[in-house]
Amino acid sequence: MRGEEHYFSKKLYREKTILEIKRKISLLGVSTKLDVYSFLNLRFLGMILIFFLFLVSSKIGFILAPLFTYLFCRGITYFLLDKRIKDRQVALETEALGFFEILTLSLETGRNLSEALNVTVNSSLDGQLVLEFKEVLREVDYGKSLTEAMNDIQSSIPSDTINNIILSLTQANLYGSSIIRSLYGQLDYLREKRKLEVKAEISKVPIKISIISVFFFVPLVLIIILAPVLLKYVAK
Repeated sequence: MRGEEHYFSKKLYREKTILEIKRKISLLGVSTKLDVYSFLNLRFLGMILIFFLFLVSSKIGFILAPLFTYLFCRGITYFLLDKRIKDRQVALETEALGFFEILTLSLETGRNLSEALNVTVNSSLDGQLVLEFKEVLREVDYGKSLTEAMNDIQSSIPSDTINNIILSLTQANLYGSSIIRSLYGQLDYLREKRKLEVKAEISKVPIKISIISVFFFVPLVLIIILAPVLLKYVAK
């Protein structure tokens, strides 16, 4: 039954659309329950429902129906995929510094990369990055090489920063260069990147305060100043 559903879905949607949605769903990580065909079918049925709802319920339905159908299509894609991918990227990059610091310390004790990853994922750390590397070790247990497994998880990580670290680790492991030296360089980059992000957030504070002032405090001050005048005018 599932095979027939996928067969008709493949006939209904363009291959480019299926591949793009599949790519985005993979970026949600190994723990996601979302399926590409379930999402496409949900979106398609929702678009049909909204189109006919506005078409028959409004005198200008021929204008509103395509407009709200388009907004629904973009909205469901944004909230179920794009926004979650962006949130996941932020979460992964927040976890990355602590994760790779423990990995570096484990490597410095003389362990190889596979052993160090085992120690790191079984430490007190928790989060999505730990889940991804647990999947790496699980695939290694099932017969994949460590390099191959680490290359595979890059398709499920929406962070160029973390993927660059994984690439450096796999190359160092493959060619026998110093993994620890490579990690120290990447850790310095992560710290600097985090510092710049914090500075960027701090620089936005005056702008946010200005916007709040314009919309809340300025009208309040105007009311306080003009209130006596208005009361005198009403009293007359």
